[in-house]
Amino acid sequence: MLRLTQLRKSFGALTAVDSLSLEVRRGEVFGLLGPNGAGKSTTIGMAVGLIAPDSGTVELEGVGAPTDAAVRKHLGVAPQSLALYDDLSGEENLKFFGRVYGLASTVLRDRTSAVLEMVGLSPRRKDRVGGYSGGMKRRLNLAVALMHDPPMLLLDEPTAGVDPQSRNNILDLVRQLAGQGRTIIYTTHYMEEASRLCDRVGIIDRGRLLAMGTVSELVASHGGKSVVAVTREGQGEERIETDDPVREIAHVFAAGTVQGVRIDRPDLESVFLSLTGRRLRD
Repeated sequence: MLRLTQLRKSFGALTAVDSLSLEVRRGEVFGLLGPNGAGKSTTIGMAVGLIAPDSGTVELEGVGAPTDAAVRKHLGVAPQSLALYDDLSGEENLKFFGRVYGLASTVLRDRTSAVLEMVGLSPRRKDRVGGYSGGMKRRLNLAVALMHDPPMLLLDEPTAGVDPQSRNNILDLVRQLAGQGRTIIYTTHYMEEASRLCDRVGIIDRGRLLAMGTVSELVASHGGKSVVAVTREGQGEERIETDDPVREIAHVFAAGTVQGVRIDRPDLESVFLSLTGRRLRD
């Protein structure tokens, strides 16, 4: 559905994206993960035609490059930075963006009502967006991306800073949209979101693609060993790395009295930290 080939983008001395190539398959939810400053948002910007790459190409299958306005109509974007007008109501925001997309007045009215219902904002449709909570603004930001019913969505950290109810609503909506056959690129810092939603995940850092595959494939390749955490009286917790945690637990119990035992299995977070390191990124 979307092909990025040898994309490169620098801002002065900073190389934000460095020879990045990947393909997003039609109908999949593709997770794009990386630390702060890894190049995720720059990649999204190039994928939608907002940022011109220094070199490389972006192609939407069967349509062309997003530098063409006609191609951009196939894309819906919910940017990390909220793109809303606080002095307008939620309904007015959606109608404004719908007109930008060229929706006719009859389609615009019906689509506005349908999208407001999708994101759970119908009761607050007439309220000024400046009075919305952070979670409501995030949901409206996603609603804008859906107004023209695009086949492909690019969602850049769509649950950043939202309350649990809004987050659950957004995740349910993403699953619903994926079930309808839409192709979705989803960037997030929440590993469990990527594990729950994404068919495949790509991990980037310093503008380069480090690994890509299903969550289970990435865990098998880069997650490391399981850890058996054992607690004995007066000795604190002992952590034992092992490829066979069940056998290790049998040895632990055979060796003496145990107060508690726990298996910590590798997951997507383990993969992420293994590939990108544990150093803080500010």
